[in-house]
Amino acid sequence: MSERKPRKTDLSDEQWALMEPVIAAWKAVHPSVSGHQGRYEMREIVNALLCQARAGCQWDLLPHDLPPRGAVMYYFSRWRDDGIDRTIHDLLH
Repeated sequence: MSERKPRKTDLSDEQWALMEPVIAAWKAVHPSVSGHQGRYEMREIVNALLCQARAGCQWDLLPHDLPPRGAVMYYFSRWRDDGIDRTIHDLLH
């Protein structure tokens, strides 16, 4: 992914260091059915979720320099269903 200007809602390096192992463990248990590793960096997926939550924008209005809404919504839904969203929330607070 190309470099983009950071947003106020982006994860700090310290925050990412806390949640990266949780997301990596989740991905290890939930491999892609097609076998690919994913097109988007997980940190950028989380940054998109934080941007959407903070701005309160519709999914279709996510900024174009973040992963597309389909990818972000996929992880949001899966993490919500698996409870990982709660773990991420707790790590950030």
